[in-house]
Formats: sequence, C-alpha cells, structure tokens
Amino acid sequence: MNTTNAAQQLHDLGQSLWLDNITRALVTSSTLGRYINDFSVTGLTSNPTIFEQAIKSAGIYDDAIRKKADEGKSGEALFFELALEDLTRAADLFRPVHDATDGVDGWVSLEVSPLLADDTAGTVKAAVRLYAHARRPNLFIKIPGTRAGIPAIEEAIFAGVPINVTLLFSSGQYIAAAEAYMRGIERRIAAGLDPTVASVASVFVSRWDVAVKDKVPDGFRNRLGIAIAMRAYKAYRDLLASRRWLKLAAAGARPQRLLWASTGTKDPAVSDVLYIEALAAPDTINTIPEKTLLAFAEHGKVKNVLPADGGDAEAVLAEFTRAGIDNEALALDLQCQGTEAFDKSWGDLMSRIASKSKAPAHADQA
Repeated sequence: MNTTNAAQQLHDLGQSLWLDNITRALVTSSTLGRYINDFSVTGLTSNPTIFEQAIKSAGIYDDAIRKKADEGKSGEALFFELALEDLTRAADLFRPVHDATDGVDGWVSLEVSPLLADDTAGTVKAAVRLYAHARRPNLFIKIPGTRAGIPAIEEAIFAGVPINVTLLFSSGQYIAAAEAYMRGIERRIAAGLDPTVASVASVFVSRWDVAVKDKVPDGFRNRLGIAIAMRAYKAYRDLLASRRWLKLAAAGARPQRLLWASTGTKDPAVSDVLYIEALAAPDTINTIPEKTLLAFAEHGKVKNVLPADGGDAEAVLAEFTRAGIDNEALALDLQCQGTEAFDKSWGDLMSRIASKSKAPAHADQA
C-alpha cells in the first residue's frame, strides 16, 4: 500500500476516479493515458461549462470549427460533432477498462442540450440520437434529475441508453433518479429485453458549502456538503439492500452506481483535497477536477471510509436546520442554479462557435 499513491489506493478500495474534464489536447496527447496508468483514472465526464472553457481557451479547435462551418454545419449540430470527436477518442482509451470490468467502469459522459431541461420527449429523443451516433458502448448520456428529466431517464433506460443522471443535490433527488432507473429496468424485463443498462447518479457536493458560507457561523463551514453526501450514501446502501432492487438484481440488472460530483475544494482556507478524502467509499465514483487529482495523488490520504449507516450525517444536518438552513428548499435552489449555469455556458458556447466559424484562418483565436 505504501508504494502506491493515494489515487491508486482509492481505486484499490473500490472507488472509481473519473476525471472531471475533457479537452482535445487531453485526449490527443499522452496526458490522459498517463492519468490512466499513474493515477488509476477509469473514466471522465463532461458538461457544457467544461466544453465552453475548452473551446474558449484553446485554439486547437479553431480549424475543426471552420471546416465544419464550411460544410454548412452550425450551432448545436456543429458542437456535438466536436464533442463526440473528443469523447469517442476518450472512450476508446477507456475501452480496455470497460471490457475488463464487464461494463461496470471505463465510461465517458456527454450532456444533452441544456435547452431541453423542461422537455421530456425532446430529451429522450436527443439521448437516443447521441448514443447511437457515438457508436461506443461506454458512453453515458447525461440527463439532469429535474422534474422533466426524471421521466426522461426512465424512458431512456427503457430504450437501452446508458444514463448519467446529473444535477442531483439531495438524497430525495437521488432516490427519485434511482426509482426512475428501476422503473426503466422493470419495463425492460416485462418486455423481455436485456435488463443490463448502465447508469450512474451524480450527487453534487461542494456547491452546498459555497451556498451557505455566508449564512452560517465559521464552525459550520465546509461541513454541509459532506453531510448531504453521507445521507445520500445511506440511501444508496439502503436501496441496494431493498427487496425491490434484489429482485431486479436476480433478473440480471446491475446497480445504478452513486457518483460524487463537484468535489473540487472552493474554499482556499481548507484542504484542497477535502472532499476526496471525506468521500472515500467502495462501489462509488468520484469525478475529480484535474487540479484536484494531481493534488490528491501528491499529498492526499485515504483515511476513513464512509459509513453505510450515514454516520453522524443526521446530527450535522440537524445543526444546520437549527442555524436556519432549509436543506430541501436549498436542494431545489441549487438544482435550478445548476440548470441556469449550464444554460449560460451553453449560450456562451454557441456564441463562441459562431464567432470562430466566421473568423479567418489566420486570426488569433486564443
């Protein structure tokens, strides 16, 4: 154990580390391969903000954008071609992991357009189309766990599309996503279809602490997100032990794995690996920002494992309630804010692509 870095130790514990980043340079250079080999990275995720930043800051996309524009492509269609070029390359790098784990690990993720957040039918149609277009078995389509997203998740799973449920902020929202997944699997079984359709449920952590940092005493800071995650982990473990799930498992279904998202530390006053160390747990995934991954491999430590019974989560959450924090209301607010943030990034992304589409080849696009 002492000869391995902390990232490899988490992998040995049974937690998957997925990189929370995607850029063309990452997948065309040796960098991603090095992360796979040195830090046991076994997947990656993307979202509109990640792609907007990548295209904004890197001229590596410019020629491809202009070429596609010259072919008559624009807007969302042009973007999804770019994104799938990157993600299929990444999927191919992770394919050995995917095959070795019989499809449990080795995934990459692509988000549907945030403009479909309130459109259930449109979300399902987009998920089916994007997954088919990628022609990779290890591509998750990301659907938000919103009011319109929950029925879309069920329909997409029934259609056989692997789904990464995103923008979950509470155990209640997680359970709704898990139940949508199970309904989709139950319908497949009833229809005589293969019950093996992969899914993960992404619970966002650090945004809780950012939201309350100026609303609670100093002693409460950076404690809420971890307590929310611990409560969600208990719900996850309880669900996997439930009669309903055991019946599905007996029929050949696989668990929808719990994933920790938004795990980069936002407060410079605390450890840069706070959430990685706190959320170590087998049979889960942590999507980790690149900077945090490097920091954790260098000086992180695998200490305690999350307790399956939730530990002191309820006691901590009760303290926040007494301090005036309404967790259920805040979970809804955070989900709405997350949707709005992706909407803004999407708008910026479309504007960026339009600008680069029209720019002359010799212009400085950085």
